[in-house]
Amino acid sequence: MPNRLAQETSPYLLQHADNPVDWWPWSPKAFEEARRRGVPVLLSVGYSSCHWCHVMADESFEDRPTADYLNEHFVSVKVDREERPDVDAVYMEAVQAATGHGGWPMTVFLTPDAEPFYFGTYFPPAPRHGMPSFRQVLEGVQQAWSTRREEVAEVAGKIVRDLAQRELGVGGAEPPGEQELAQALLGLTREYDPQRGGFGGAPKFPPSMVLEFLLRHHARTGSEGALQMARDTCERMARGGMYDQLGGGFARYSVDRDWVVPHFEKMLYDNALLCRVYAHLWRATGSDLARRVALETADFMVRELRTDEGGFASALDADSDDGTGRHVEGAYYVWTPGGLREVLGEDDAALAAQYFGVTDEGTFDHGQSVLQLPQSEGVFDAEKVASLKRRLLDSRARRPAPGRDDKVVAAWNGLAVAALAETGAYFGRPDLVQAAVGAADLLVRVHLDEHARLVRTSKDGRAGANAGVLEDYADVAEGFLALASVTGEGVWLDFAGLLLGQVLDRFTDPESGALYDTASDAERLIRRPQDPTDNATPSGWTAAAGALLGYAAHTGSEAHRSAAEAALGIVKTLGPRVPRFIGWGLAVAEALLDGPKEVAVVGPSLADEATTALHRTALLGTAPGAVVAVGTPDSDEFPLLADRPLVSGEPAAYVCRNFTCDAPTTDPERLRTALTVS
Repeated sequence: MPNRLAQETSPYLLQHADNPVDWWPWSPKAFEEARRRGVPVLLSVGYSSCHWCHVMADESFEDRPTADYLNEHFVSVKVDREERPDVDAVYMEAVQAATGHGGWPMTVFLTPDAEPFYFGTYFPPAPRHGMPSFRQVLEGVQQAWSTRREEVAEVAGKIVRDLAQRELGVGGAEPPGEQELAQALLGLTREYDPQRGGFGGAPKFPPSMVLEFLLRHHARTGSEGALQMARDTCERMARGGMYDQLGGGFARYSVDRDWVVPHFEKMLYDNALLCRVYAHLWRATGSDLARRVALETADFMVRELRTDEGGFASALDADSDDGTGRHVEGAYYVWTPGGLREVLGEDDAALAAQYFGVTDEGTFDHGQSVLQLPQSEGVFDAEKVASLKRRLLDSRARRPAPGRDDKVVAAWNGLAVAALAETGAYFGRPDLVQAAVGAADLLVRVHLDEHARLVRTSKDGRAGANAGVLEDYADVAEGFLALASVTGEGVWLDFAGLLLGQVLDRFTDPESGALYDTASDAERLIRRPQDPTDNATPSGWTAAAGALLGYAAHTGSEAHRSAAEAALGIVKTLGPRVPRFIGWGLAVAEALLDGPKEVAVVGPSLADEATTALHRTALLGTAPGAVVAVGTPDSDEFPLLADRPLVSGEPAAYVCRNFTCDAPTTDPERLRTALTVS
């Protein structure tokens, strides 16, 4: 008999709908039930493509004796962290404070007042490697609750008080200047891995936001060191196993420092962010590799993540059927020499093994290899390689595919809109721009209500019940601003303005300018979450700063620019100290230091060839955070087009910065010069 999760829209929650555990979704009724029964709450947080979440579900939540014990002694609440990032953030902060580490699945025990008192992540079904079994944990928590409840309540109250004292009041200070950005670059240089690219050791995550900062810093200052770190890291990631050498797109991270073996889940947000990074790297350098990876990643998103409604699904699982009925991590992606021979024949298999680094010993488990491009020397026939890839991809497509989380998350779709719009514009791919428009249209139709409020998720064209958080408003606004610049349709600027109005009214501290992850009228948790540092995606705080700054450049709004500057105060504090974790804030600060530049392109029509040339040149300018408006002289689509006539009857571009404008130009080369390294 399905439990209460059967009525939910989250694919992760639906995966648990047939568990013998009597799960509740996060709701006031769950905590009312705990109070009525006088029992604690088990909070289990995960997401659909999380490998160890599936493992714990199979070992414990599908186990009837464990489920019976849970049902008798606890109210069990299951949360999809992608649907409720606010709940995840608040309790993950408590887990990390108590244990020094965190991760998913997250396992937290709460009082009926939602106050946490015992923490963990994955627990095995039997004691292992110094970890207690899940049943031992349950019995220990139940005994403490039954015999020492006052002590438990005291511990929980102290944890909540400690969390409340962590609130960040940092905002309103001066934004970072040249000195802080130079210190941030120096800090990154110290943590950079010059042999392998990237930062730090294993596991290695794609540093998407830091790469954007490095590219912008190079564009503004001409720093070759910044460009080299970005270029070399992008090349090493793209040549390694984290990148899907056959189908395009990136896995979540590399388990080793050499980018060889990935954690195989593919997330929309990683691919959207990295697609944009590689497009920007190509814009800065003309790199063929960057062009190829940007386009392959864009094509992967459209081919494998686009939903029937035009949005983009959240993720592909790491695990899939290995052909024996067992779900194994990476089964869809790995190869052996024998597997290559079956598909390609002896000679072509030998060539493919050399080209993709497939060895008899293997680079993964059980003699299997993750495809890479390990060779830096040697010449391979491009047509032959294309044929090998096509045949291997066709063969792989007949394997059981990883599961897909069809949930559409507003923030991540905003990131995809920005990436696809720009990639399509740069490389003459109108189909990618149309894919961006389709996703943006879904966000407006399904996620945005008549009061300009966003819902966090949808599935099958049906809006979910959870309110959007700061990153949703910020990233969707960022996507709409990029789409406005690419398409010349001012309605996307208008929609961005509606969303950013919500940011100013409901997410911003009016006194300090600090930002909160949840709205002022959102559900009250044990504390109001607030975090300016990046995780796998830009923090909502700094993403909002970037969108506010871009909107101010488009419209001249002093309120939006002032809010952006106040929000960047935290970057002045954290940027020199922890630059790896506030990369997007540093990238936005680069745009602020550069102006950002405002480009208005006017012509007799958007289809006019000379107008198109100026518009494309403007989009390809590397000036950090530059905004572009294109239209006819009499257009009211964009404020930047006001009082911008043609020049001697010819299409023209106007470049302004900090209330000062250059003379208009009809020459794409002069425009390109105005928008490159200063």
